[in-house]
Amino acid sequence: MENSLLFQTVIYLSASVVCVPIAKRFALGSVLGYLLAGMLIGPFVLGFVGKEGKAVMHFAEFGVVMMLFMIGLELNPAHLWKIRKQIVGVGLSQVLITTAAVMGIGIAAGLAWQSSLAIGFAFAMSSTAIVLQTLKEKGLMLTPAGQSSFSVLLFQDVSVIPILAILPLLVFMPGAASEVHSGGAIDDLPNWLQTIIVFASVGVVVLLGRYAIVPLLRMITKTHMRELFTASALLIVAGITLLMLRVGLSPALGTFLAGVILANSEFKHELESDLEPFKGLFLGLFFIAVGASIDFRLVYEKWLNIALITFSIVAVKALILFLIGKKAKLSLDQNLVFAIGLSQIGEFAFVLFSFIGTHNILTPAQTDMMLAVTALSMTSTPLLTIVADKWILPRIVEGENKKFEKQADEVDERNDVLLVGFGHFGTTIARFLRANGIVATVLDNNSDQVDLLRKMGFKVFYGDGSRADILEAAGASTAKILIIAIDSPELNLAIVKTVKKHFPNLEIMVRSKNRMDTYDLLDEDIHHIYREHLDTSVRLGVDVMKKLGYRTYSAFRAGQNFIKYDEAALLTLSKNRKDMKVYISVVREQIALQEELLQNDSQIIPSKNDHAWDSKDMREKILELDSKK
Repeated sequence: MENSLLFQTVIYLSASVVCVPIAKRFALGSVLGYLLAGMLIGPFVLGFVGKEGKAVMHFAEFGVVMMLFMIGLELNPAHLWKIRKQIVGVGLSQVLITTAAVMGIGIAAGLAWQSSLAIGFAFAMSSTAIVLQTLKEKGLMLTPAGQSSFSVLLFQDVSVIPILAILPLLVFMPGAASEVHSGGAIDDLPNWLQTIIVFASVGVVVLLGRYAIVPLLRMITKTHMRELFTASALLIVAGITLLMLRVGLSPALGTFLAGVILANSEFKHELESDLEPFKGLFLGLFFIAVGASIDFRLVYEKWLNIALITFSIVAVKALILFLIGKKAKLSLDQNLVFAIGLSQIGEFAFVLFSFIGTHNILTPAQTDMMLAVTALSMTSTPLLTIVADKWILPRIVEGENKKFEKQADEVDERNDVLLVGFGHFGTTIARFLRANGIVATVLDNNSDQVDLLRKMGFKVFYGDGSRADILEAAGASTAKILIIAIDSPELNLAIVKTVKKHFPNLEIMVRSKNRMDTYDLLDEDIHHIYREHLDTSVRLGVDVMKKLGYRTYSAFRAGQNFIKYDEAALLTLSKNRKDMKVYISVVREQIALQEELLQNDSQIIPSKNDHAWDSKDMREKILELDSKK
């Protein structure tokens, strides 16, 4: 029973369902969750899976192949060409320098150069999943650190392909751990013929992608059977994998090429959506198998060595990244975010160590030690990020600000309206007011944005709107209305508190991104709150009603009533948001109440004057008046 496929399936799925949410809850990422699940059910803890873990590893590697196919699909050659300088300059430098540094350390430690090079390749990788998730959560994707990190990760993803092609060659070099065959049908052929066949196989993949796969998918789509298209997508990946294995070439190389070729086809997005669940499933299984295969007896015996290697690698990578960031002219705080964020060893290292172990470039004990180092370095990333965010970066930013802080502009005007924040949202407000004869004093704390807007003809003053002295200098004590149009909800709330304390005369009108931000503002007794997407969403709904034949006034009135009822409901919902069970119940009640009120409104027959809202009726009345003249 314990060895049955059904039992093993239940064990793997149960471990995933339990461990991955826990890891995500503590901001450790899903990869670490899967690794933890594998460790838990492996032979050294609960013992639910044992020797069959190695067999599962071969099956789960299909997820790695599928992931590389998906990476190929996501790489648009035209976009890559546009950012080629940053990718090559920052990404190539990081991979080459880190690989060389780790290789040098390995050789100094007495390892063969082949083993040291293989470890260098693996340790040069960073965790795409962890880094991108962290950058997105903190809103740093568009910052210099975020863009540089993305370039490095993109280059690392692409570099995995040639690395996987190079690793088998290390086996046949003098001094390699042992010689193994790739298992391909061409192993017994002369070397020159093997080389020709390998290049021919790559050419076959390219030709298949252009002239066979796309026509096949077009034919499949005509059947209008979604499951058949999904089967075809799996067939493409499995077929190319089999072809590459038959000629002794890395299947990852073939599937990656096929993905790049199909990246510009009309089937790109459908292939991504169909294969994404399978990729996630098989990758999860792969990482569980990796976790289950870690030899904890070795880790226990060598824990000091593993800890020292982990600390050394993270420190070396962070130093190399910091120097690269300095060369790229990143500011100190951005450079630290860049260096610390990418200092861990990534999930691709598990893929590479799997291939390295298969080809006996490292001994099983060395491979297990490197896997433990990889997992430990990934675990350290959230902790390093917390330390950097709470203790290092604030002090550096404060010091940099004191050293380089630009003095706020002297405001030479006094107006009834003060506008803080001049991005897309604030610009639209200012343009509308100015077009109607209302001049606002505008503050923005982004000096580059201020310079750009001045060139466009806007009168903008540089200054931090969250500081009471800057607001005072801008005329807050005599103004009537303060508009807060900043993109950050936290900063908006901080400005509200400052203004309420120092300028109670100001009527505050503030931008809000969503309901939750609105609740915080309601707690501060702010009554003029403008949710970003509310009016736009309702306006779209009004246009839909008009397209379906509703009169203009009826649709407009329905939209305004919806906004009125929705804003009234916020006051009720805000009081109950702390208790999620009660909150959900109240939400359901308010939705039902809104729908009932709107339906009652629709029963009211508007007066004949309402037809003035309908352009068709207005045209007919004008024509009628003209004819009488």
